[in-house]
Amino acid sequence: MSLPLKIVQTFNPHPSKPTLVLPKGACDAHVHVFGPRAVFPFDPERQSTPQDAPKELLFKWHKQMGIERCVIVQSMVHALDNRVVEDAIKAGGGAYLGVALLSTHVSDQELQRLAGIGFKGVRFNFMKHLGGAQGEAGVQRLKDIIALTHRLKAVNMHLQVHFESSLIHELAKSFEQSAVPVVIDHMARVDAKKGADHADFAALMHMLRNPLFHVKVSGIDRIDQSVPFEDPARPYFRGIELARLLVQTYPDQCVWGSDWPHPNHTHIPDDGVLVQALAQIAPEPGLMKKILVDNPERLYGFV
Repeated sequence: MSLPLKIVQTFNPHPSKPTLVLPKGACDAHVHVFGPRAVFPFDPERQSTPQDAPKELLFKWHKQMGIERCVIVQSMVHALDNRVVEDAIKAGGGAYLGVALLSTHVSDQELQRLAGIGFKGVRFNFMKHLGGAQGEAGVQRLKDIIALTHRLKAVNMHLQVHFESSLIHELAKSFEQSAVPVVIDHMARVDAKKGADHADFAALMHMLRNPLFHVKVSGIDRIDQSVPFEDPARPYFRGIELARLLVQTYPDQCVWGSDWPHPNHTHIPDDGVLVQALAQIAPEPGLMKKILVDNPERLYGFV
């Protein structure tokens, strides 16, 4: 059995209050819930132990920010035990939906059950720090994931993928074979310091020429990690620039997420700053409504 890991603070309990007023029906399309551990135990093989971040704190924070809808993504902290997200979906009264972590060998019956209670997609990690398979095992896993998408189509679920930016070049062709829409996490984890002309970001832009693909313009704080800020008046300005370019170029394929409560991070972001950044990511009211309301409604099926 793994030894207990030191509890790590991941979120700011007192975020700043943004001046930005979000449109009615605004959706945060990428968050997690952790615990409470006494009710939903953490995976004993996890690589870190975040502080509890239960649904009650998430609901409270969203109310403070004016966020009315949400997609909760199962985290490796709880591994393939999706009960913590199930519980939050049920408490959300239809305003909170989910994305599961599953084995590619999950039964059709379980897929149907999860779809029936509000799970809209299945996420697969290709991040080294999350145990993404490499080599021949990785090739076979990718084939199994693409095969699974045909069963996801039957239950109206999509595929969500989280990968190292350098992997985009070898993964793109495989993901094009998906039978369902593919949602790319955190702007493909590109390095914002390398700019829009870097090969990894160019590959992401090329992928989005195919309407099968969608991207979460989340993680400006992950792809631009210049903390303390190079320019305190413009926090995460490089990440914002890339997010804005994605939104302006592919306005119908972008959704936004806060990534609360920020696991496996280099620092603790101010969630008020992340929400306020939307004013720069989508500076026109029409664009703001697309990424926060219209696109999530279409992709996740909010009613």
